[in-house]
Formats: sequence, C-alpha cells, structure tokens
Amino acid sequence: MLPHIICTTLLVETSPQGLPLGAACIASAIKSDSRTAGKFSVSLQDYSLEDEALSRLSGDAEKAVFIADSLAKEKPRALCFSVYVWNHVLLEAVAGEVKKILPDCLCIAGGPEVTANPRAFSQFDYTIAGQGEGAVPALLEELFLAAGESQTSSCGEPALKPIPGIYSLRSQSEKSGITRALPCLPQELSSPYLDGTLDPAKYGGALWELARGCPFKCSYCYESKGEQKIAYFPLNRLEKEIELFARKKIPQVFVLDPTYNANKKRAIDMLRMIARKAPGMFFYFEARAEFIDRELAEAFAGIPCALQIGLQSADPAVLKNVHRTLDKKLFTRNIGFLNEAGVTFGFDLIFGLPGDTYAGFCRSIDFALSLYPNNLELFCLSVLPGTTLHDDAASFGLEWEKEPPYHVLRTPQFSEKDLTKADSLAKAVNLFYNDGRAVPWFNTILFPLHKKASTFFEEFADYVKKNPLAAGKNEKEDLAIERLQLAFVRAQYKERHLEKMLPAAEDVILMNNALSRCTADGRESRISLHYHPDDIMSEYAMDLAFFAKNCGRESCKVRVFSGKNGVDWLLV
Repeated sequence: MLPHIICTTLLVETSPQGLPLGAACIASAIKSDSRTAGKFSVSLQDYSLEDEALSRLSGDAEKAVFIADSLAKEKPRALCFSVYVWNHVLLEAVAGEVKKILPDCLCIAGGPEVTANPRAFSQFDYTIAGQGEGAVPALLEELFLAAGESQTSSCGEPALKPIPGIYSLRSQSEKSGITRALPCLPQELSSPYLDGTLDPAKYGGALWELARGCPFKCSYCYESKGEQKIAYFPLNRLEKEIELFARKKIPQVFVLDPTYNANKKRAIDMLRMIARKAPGMFFYFEARAEFIDRELAEAFAGIPCALQIGLQSADPAVLKNVHRTLDKKLFTRNIGFLNEAGVTFGFDLIFGLPGDTYAGFCRSIDFALSLYPNNLELFCLSVLPGTTLHDDAASFGLEWEKEPPYHVLRTPQFSEKDLTKADSLAKAVNLFYNDGRAVPWFNTILFPLHKKASTFFEEFADYVKKNPLAAGKNEKEDLAIERLQLAFVRAQYKERHLEKMLPAAEDVILMNNALSRCTADGRESRISLHYHPDDIMSEYAMDLAFFAKNCGRESCKVRVFSGKNGVDWLLV
C-alpha cells in the first residue's frame, strides 16, 4: 500500500475566495513531480469555519480535536498544512492533537505565515519557507524513498540531505536569516484544476493564478521580501483552465495577480481570451491605477468584471514610508477612464500606517469617495512577520499585536483612541456605502449638505450607536439598511433645513436601491415615489437643488423588475 499524504488547510468560509488553492497546488505537485509521482496516495482535505460540525463547537481546542480526529481516520503518513494568518494558531493545535493519535505521522507546514518565520512553530515536524511545490516532493523523497532513509541524526530524526527552505525545529539550531525554497518556474507546475485535484464547482467559483511575484516592494506585504519580478503562467495552461471553468459553469473567478495590468499587452490579450472562452462569467482583478489608460479601461469594460485598486492612503508622504508612491493627478485621470468606460472598481485604504494620522485617514476617505468607487474597503494595518515593515516597525515607533492578526495598537501619530475611531468609521462606511450599495447616489446626496464624506460617516457612526440596525431574520438585510439610510439622510437634511430637497433625495435612494437589488439577484420591488421615475433617473436629478426647484412632483407607485432587455420599471 502506498504511503498516504493529506494536504489540508482551514478556511474562513467555503467560497471562491476561500478556496484551498495553496494546499491543492502542493497535492498536485506531489502527484506530478518525477521524484514522487505514483509513489504516494495523495488527497486534499479542507475544512471551513462555516462547516456545520465545526460551527457547533465552542472553542479552538474543540475544533482542533475534531479536525485532528477527522484527519487521523485516514491513517496518513504525512500531513501537509497550508498556514495563513487566520488559521495559524488553530492548525498548529491540530498538528499537536494528531500527534497524540498518530505519533509517527509527520506534520509539514508551509504558507505565508511559515515563510515569515519557519522556526517559530512547535508542533510541526518540518516547516517550509517559500514556495512548496518543489520543496515538498524533495522532502518526501528524502523521508520515505531515499536509500538512506533508515539513518537518523543525533536528535533521532532522519538524516536529510540539505534542502533549501526546509526547517526541522528539533534538529536545527537557531540561525540568523531565512533561506527560502528555490522558486518554481510556472511552466513546470501542474494545474490542480486540470488534474482534478480541485473542483471549482464545489466552491461556487475559482481562484485563478495567472502569475507569481510582484515588481513592487510595499513594505507591509509578504512580497516585500520576494523577488522583484513577475513570473507568468503559460497561456496554453490558462486557456485550458478557463475552458474548464466554462464547462463547469462557475459564476465567478477571483484572479490572483497583484498587478494584473503591469503588462498591458498580456492583460488585454487575456481579457479578449476571457471574452471568447467564458462570456458571462464574472471576474475580479487587482490592478494598479498608474497603469490604466483608456484602451485598457475599454478592454475591462468588454467583460463582466470588477477591479480592486490598492490606494492605501491619499498622502504621498505616508505612502513613502511603506515604499509606495502616488501621483494624485495621474491617479484621478486614470480612474476617470474607468468611470467613462463604465467599469466597476473599488479602493482599499489602510489606517494606522506609519506617519499617518486620524485626520489624514479621513482625508484619504474623502479623496477616495470623490472618485465614485463601487466599494471602499478599509483595513487596520497588520504588521506581518516576514515583511519589511516588521523589520522597520520599531524605528517608526509602532506597537502591534504579536499574535494574528498582528494589528497595529498605536503609533506616535495614531493613538489607540484614534485607531478605535478609525475602526468605527470603517464600519460605518462599510454599512452605509458598501452594504447599502450607495455608490450611484452617495455624492448626489452628500453635495447639498456641504460636508466632507468622512464627516458624514462619523456622524452616521454616532447615529447607528443610538439607533442600531434591527433587521429581522425573515427580512432582507439590505431593506433594513435602506431604512437606516433613509432615516439618517432625513435627519441630516432637516438639520441643515433642506426639507425642500428631501423628497427628491428619498426618491433617488429608493429608486437606485431598487435597481441595485434587481441587478444583483433579480429581486422585484414596488416603491412609492414623489417624482416620476424617468425624472429621478435623469441626469438632472444629480443636482438636487436644481431638480427640486424645477421638476414637478408626480406621486406614483413604481414596479422595478427584470425585463427582457435588463432591469426596467413601470408605473403601477
């Protein structure tokens, strides 16, 4: 019987974004590498915190025992764990529990958390820094297949030939510096999708790896210590994978390439291939704004997709501290190309960056929202082990959590109190703007108030504390958010004595939200308006003061529905 190897990980959720791609790549490599192919029985086993059995358990200790029992039933000779910030602690506990049941089972761990400090783990027999597709087969060959496998070191472990990136905590003394595994050439790697290791249909979509590496050195990112270049996967492999996704009829694909548009020609060629091979499938890309031009924006508009763009801060001096740059005029111009082409896009911002302040974070929000992003994701800075920022943190005066998720606790410019305020502001933006689908109408509603977006959301955060969202279990949450939006806008307009504009503001919110619901999930709405829907959806309604003064009211009931030619509305 062949030795059984299980590649495993713990996911936050079962979703395309939570798909176990790292563990699947290792399983695929073991099955295809000439050193290990046909010599092991290999399986992929992933767990999700959303799994019914796991969600019933109260603490990490119970979850670790449950996962360990499940893995041990398969009698594996080795377990390969894929370790990240969110599962670091729990998976190490799982390894400890497995050892109680199967003392001879080898526990091997890799992934970003392990690469950062491969000597920091006490429950894994071997850890791997860097890419594992070459290092894991080399390790398994030494452990199970080498002629000298019976030889042991003075520590009682197998005496292994040196393998770059492999660490054995019990046999290796502390040394400065970390040697990573030799990088794998993408053209030499097998596809876990094409060899059947990973079925994207199980997760409702796919993580699609197009390239590895990044030409930038953002100091808060794991790539800050990687090679400053991009290694692309071959187009013939990618074409076969997209054809597989089309056959599987998966609805969405999250593209793994932190700078998808760094190579404009390749980016456009890929978009054209997607349009041919998978029309109708939705794609999510990460992109750099400085590389966007009108031609590329129009190419993105040719397929159903959304871009996420890492702005991080609107202050060039703050960005310089983390090895990023920003030309605000260029950024604004290029985002304008996306808006002109009708491309959906969002921004990321980080609060707590070295040198930033709460006021600076608010200015970043104001700048970001002035460009009409579809979403604005706001994150607390994490000082990740293994990054350049981690090395530089003390010189910036940063204090941070020493356990996952490594959030910054305070900086000389950003106090603990300010970080709490920023977190509250981030939640307010997420509730009102992102979950509330406010992008089509937010700036229209904001303008008459003569307030900055950040001030509006600070006041909304206070309003929510006094008027908590009460969504019933049998009611769609977005309708409860809509009621909260309307109530807050009414309070804001009355406070500024803008009652004459309020009926138009309410109609703009109601009509756009109904259209968003219908677009998102085909849900039909019936709403009561003060104005004719054709007027509300005209360009004149973007100026509420002009609209309220010049447009005649026409109270009506409107049905918003999905028609033959898309979303439509009728008076009823």
